[in-house]
Amino acid sequence: MIIDCPHCGARDSSEFFLRGEVTGDRPVDGVPEFAEYVYGRENPAGLTAEHWHHGAGCRSWLVVTRDTRTHAIASVALAQGRSR
Repeated sequence: MIIDCPHCGARDSSEFFLRGEVTGDRPVDGVPEFAEYVYGRENPAGLTAEHWHHGAGCRSWLVVTRDTRTHAIASVALAQGRSR
């Protein structure tokens, strides 16, 4: 899978680390709420927005929108100002 980093250009996905799908804000306190935040992911088939870190490159956090069925990437954007 090739990810088109806004800073570095097209790079192999092995340069990146997947954090997980873009979700709402992380709970401040409460064990049940935090457990749901960590483990209660939907894992939908189809287009999903995910956080990826370009660890072997510019070290930017990206929001990659990809189809989980085919791994086709629809868009890549910097994660600045986005919910984590």
